[in-house]
Amino acid sequence: MLSYRHSFHAGNHADVLKHTVQSLIIQSLQEKEKPFLYLDTHAGAGRYLLNSEHAERTGEYTEGIARIWQHPDAPEQLNAYLSAVAALNPSGNLKYYPGSPLIARHLLREQDSLELTELHPTDYPLLRNEFLKDDRARVARSDGYQQLKAKLPPQSRRGLILIDPPYEIKTDYQAVVDGIREGHKRFATGVFALWYPVVLRQQIKRMLNDLQATGIRRILQIELAVRPDSDQRGMTASGMIVINPPWKLAAEMEAVLPWLHQQLSPTGTGHTLVKWVVPE
Repeated sequence: MLSYRHSFHAGNHADVLKHTVQSLIIQSLQEKEKPFLYLDTHAGAGRYLLNSEHAERTGEYTEGIARIWQHPDAPEQLNAYLSAVAALNPSGNLKYYPGSPLIARHLLREQDSLELTELHPTDYPLLRNEFLKDDRARVARSDGYQQLKAKLPPQSRRGLILIDPPYEIKTDYQAVVDGIREGHKRFATGVFALWYPVVLRQQIKRMLNDLQATGIRRILQIELAVRPDSDQRGMTASGMIVINPPWKLAAEMEAVLPWLHQQLSPTGTGHTLVKWVVPE
């Protein structure tokens, strides 16, 4: 369908969760000198203008990144993520928000590499232009799920695979499971990070059951809800499913989630969750 544009939602509470987890995983992978691959299956445009018509129409960033990016009490677990936001906004005014490819670009080392995929006809050229001068990156306009077959395993046998589809069609919930199953066959030691929205809780339960049925081990669920579950239209929460998470990721997220929830849901509604769906 290709109608989804992340520019309407950039910097919202779901991005805060997703990019916090992404940054912590990248930091953990960098504890070893050996290079690794960052593969982004649904990379988007890369950079989002927060005073654009799209962002201003929803104003979602005002209840997300705007609440925390210069907060004096921000926990240290957010340092890498917030440094990527600050790098795009050197004036100190929140004008741009970095999507996951730009956060990866900011954090990755010279020896690491990026494989970025985007299908949308408007977002792909924007993404390609962002990385024209970055020799570490390859940008393709192709199906992200196919990259889980074509690009894995990386030569280094180390990597983070971020899967962040728009879920604009119901089949995406099954497609991500199939994609992870295929990717894991090729790269069983890779870190797979899957973002999901909570619109209807039953869809998430079904997806988790399908992931358990794959037989894959070490599946961690991380979730941040700013409102209670509802059968009304709209996203109340979002989460990350991480396969082969770095050993300290669960503890890091348990430490930072209560603070994030306090800032992003000031009324105290919603919840946080760090749970092993499938342990070792």
